[in-house]
Amino acid sequence: MPLSLEIVTPESRVYSDTVDTVVIPTLAGEIGILPGHIPLLTQVADGELRVTKGPETKGLVVGRGFAQIEGDRVKVLAEFAVHEAQIDENAAEKAIERAEQALKGREKLDPAEVEYLENLLRFSVAQLGVKRRRR
Repeated sequence: MPLSLEIVTPESRVYSDTVDTVVIPTLAGEIGILPGHIPLLTQVADGELRVTKGPETKGLVVGRGFAQIEGDRVKVLAEFAVHEAQIDENAAEKAIERAEQALKGREKLDPAEVEYLENLLRFSVAQLGVKRRRR
């Protein structure tokens, strides 16, 4: 019996399909999910989420959020998410530069803005790591 996987960001549903397995980056390390997994609610870390369907494995980069596993249903609520094939290295590098520059004046920024910039920075670094590892 396959898993039903849904990955949602505040902007859109990034992924929705039935899959064989999913590996999720969490704050405690990667966890592999197979059909029939015990119920679990965990924090998602910035990093690569891997989806296997048949002989094919696809990668997505996710930002922080939460994953809820209930039997054969996996729902990931992430601040950011992008398919590996859609990663633009130049855009990620520019986002890192902009975030680092903005964070230099962090004492003038609202705490929520600092948190957003730090999350964006981690997500952009994760994108570059995944894209460059696949070369």
